[in-house]
Amino acid sequence: MKPTLTSLFRPQRLRGLLFWLLYFCLGRAVVGQPAEGMLSGTVKDAKGAAVSFANVVVLNAATNALVTGVAADEAGKFSLRTPTPGAYLLKVTMLGYAPLQTPSFTVGNTDFRKDCGVLTLQNDAKMLQEVTVQALRPTVVKEADRMIVNVEGTPLAAGSTAYEVLTKSPGVAVDQDGNLQLNGKAGVQVLLDGKRSYLSGKELQALLQAMPADNLKSLELIANPSAKYDAAGSAGIINLNLKKNQVAGLNGSVYAGYQYQYSRLHGYSTGANLNYKKGKWNTSLGVDMARRTRFRTNQMHREFRGEATTSTFDQNDHENGVHYVPAVRLSADYALNRRHSLGVTASLTQRNTNDAFRTGTYLRTGYAPDDLFIQANNQAHSVLTNGAANLHYVGQLDTVGTTISADADYVRLFNDNNSTFQNHFDSLGRAAGPFSTLLTSHNPTHYDIYSAKTDFAKPLTKTTKLELGAKASRVISDNELNFFALTDGQAVPDATRSSHFRYQEDIYAAYANVAARLGQQWSVQGGLRAEQTRTHGHSLTLAQSTQRSYLGLFPSLQVQQTISPDYQISYSYSRRIDRPQYETLNPFIFYLDPYSWIKGNPSLKPQYTSTLEVGQMLKHQYSLTVGYAVTKGYIAEIPEQRAVDQTTVFQQQNVNDFQNLNATLLAPVTLTKNWQMTNTASVAYQRFTKVLQGQTLTNEQVSFTARSSQSVQLPRQFRLQVSAGYQGPMAYGLYQLKANWWVDAGLKRSFLHDQLDLSLSATDLFRSRLLKATANLNGNINAISLYSGSQTVRLTLGYRFSKGANFEAVKHSASLEELNRTGKP
Repeated sequence: MKPTLTSLFRPQRLRGLLFWLLYFCLGRAVVGQPAEGMLSGTVKDAKGAAVSFANVVVLNAATNALVTGVAADEAGKFSLRTPTPGAYLLKVTMLGYAPLQTPSFTVGNTDFRKDCGVLTLQNDAKMLQEVTVQALRPTVVKEADRMIVNVEGTPLAAGSTAYEVLTKSPGVAVDQDGNLQLNGKAGVQVLLDGKRSYLSGKELQALLQAMPADNLKSLELIANPSAKYDAAGSAGIINLNLKKNQVAGLNGSVYAGYQYQYSRLHGYSTGANLNYKKGKWNTSLGVDMARRTRFRTNQMHREFRGEATTSTFDQNDHENGVHYVPAVRLSADYALNRRHSLGVTASLTQRNTNDAFRTGTYLRTGYAPDDLFIQANNQAHSVLTNGAANLHYVGQLDTVGTTISADADYVRLFNDNNSTFQNHFDSLGRAAGPFSTLLTSHNPTHYDIYSAKTDFAKPLTKTTKLELGAKASRVISDNELNFFALTDGQAVPDATRSSHFRYQEDIYAAYANVAARLGQQWSVQGGLRAEQTRTHGHSLTLAQSTQRSYLGLFPSLQVQQTISPDYQISYSYSRRIDRPQYETLNPFIFYLDPYSWIKGNPSLKPQYTSTLEVGQMLKHQYSLTVGYAVTKGYIAEIPEQRAVDQTTVFQQQNVNDFQNLNATLLAPVTLTKNWQMTNTASVAYQRFTKVLQGQTLTNEQVSFTARSSQSVQLPRQFRLQVSAGYQGPMAYGLYQLKANWWVDAGLKRSFLHDQLDLSLSATDLFRSRLLKATANLNGNINAISLYSGSQTVRLTLGYRFSKGANFEAVKHSASLEELNRTGKP
């Protein structure tokens, strides 16, 4: 029988194919291939800290002519192909440091290899007398395949959360539910240090809101990832790079901050990081504690078009909440030898939340005796515990760049939510006396996430590199929702609102990726990723099961053309997938208020997005990127408004089609040596279509978004940062989002030779960041006006210390019982 394409990519065949590919490549590496020349080394400063992104160039020793060059990575490491035989030297430059030149060396043949070791840059004393140049590194940097937002050390990051920093990044927006969008598209995959979080929706928001921005080094916005990354995330990937220790000896930092939020809410945040690096060990411990406040107001207006009359629903919501968030992180890396290392990381975060919801609703039916006023006072208490562990291995198999890595991850997420819904009904027409209802709910939800992957990379020639990898993951979720009606002080189970749903998802993936340079002008990277998905959802309440098994092929291609040293053009294409959130597949109804429900959709299918982009970069600073994306089966929230009982049921459904055409411009401007401006602007055309009740609804909009961030170095080591943004009208599913704008400002002062920082920041100065959205479904109107209390003032004090490489740790026999208890209820 002739094999089909699907049978060729079954999980067993994928694993077998990957095994033989790895065996072939590893075998060739072990028996020995002709060695290829390489120049390598590490760039550090006088204190032993890595100098990220330093420029390393190869110069002709006789003429000082530029031969080739590269930028060091975040760890300060660099590697270059050996040039043709001759005499050369290396030159290292970085803003804020004096240039460094190595002694000349002679290349005899193309197999010549040289490890330059550690190249130490000295501070430029002349520049430091004028201004602290390092503090004015670019906030946003555009590279060929990604945009990097530097977070570390910025005044606006102090005291903020990772979620708040994300929402203010170029091209990033949020919908009415707080979900992230990138370049006008939903479906963003968030990575932590290159590792998938596996969370989405409210769980992802909770994780990012519990993470202090002080722990972030930078953000990477990748619109078209290569086949090496998971195919999830139709809008692209946002990778959060955490701070890493690169300094030998003992060092660390402590911080404490106070927050005042709109509506007189008070919070605080505090934490410490301790790092110790000596010999083959590199360990770190971080502890954070925060009291974060939540404030939200919302005005909703709905119109229900009946056959004879129109009913209206007008509601004012007010929410106050307090979140206590303790967190602890521990990591350790051990170098087995010069080429192989093992590491382990573990983290535990808990979010203890108390929220109060107060609403007042007028329901007018067109017949006065039936009009109602409903006053609600709802309470919610939840404890979200997130524990994660990772074991990783990295190995270098030869001297020409062949590497292999492996990761094993386990994540346990448990959320225990208890809510009380108290509603008081009063007839406006006085047709009946007032009455009240009282409901309670208990909603325990847990996720167990298992993942294992391996990646292999091998240079095939001087200009060609092969990458192979495989991954397997399993997600098990258990969502139980129990409702009770309180009658005469007795809690009676409400079977019509209760549900119990279990879900399991297995994904087996393999990929191959090839990168090659074709001459001096062209470079190409292409890959193919295959993902086999198997799901099983089972409603214990309805005794119904839904199973799916589908194979997806996800190609990616990126071509870069170098027109001149100052002008490059890139072309990229990728196909990606967004699978439904686990809880949306639960076929039951979740109660919001007597006239608002959320209904699960077990028939919800994944959405697939194909994206094509063309980018231009001028002088390694200015960039213009134009992209077009088509999404099939787009997942969007559809409000179904029932005129019969004036209820609105919100459900995630597959929209027929979504098209997005966008252009993004990055234009940094250096006004003076002490004043730097980063400007981004994007234009997007969005078009959604959906067949609803036999009619095709179309929602389209041309939207414009602009951001400008000013960094000014003031006298006496003060640094001012001002950020302003405008988001024009947007289309999102069947909703029309109105324009909004905001202004943030931050001031930072350094003391004690930059070891002590004092930051004062204020966000949404004019309380203008309002989210207004309207959906018109065949004459039925659903409109909201939401303000999430983004107007805040923060004062943060941070201190960094270092005991140096000669520090000797004193051994104690103290128990870690206190650490083990961190985060427990």
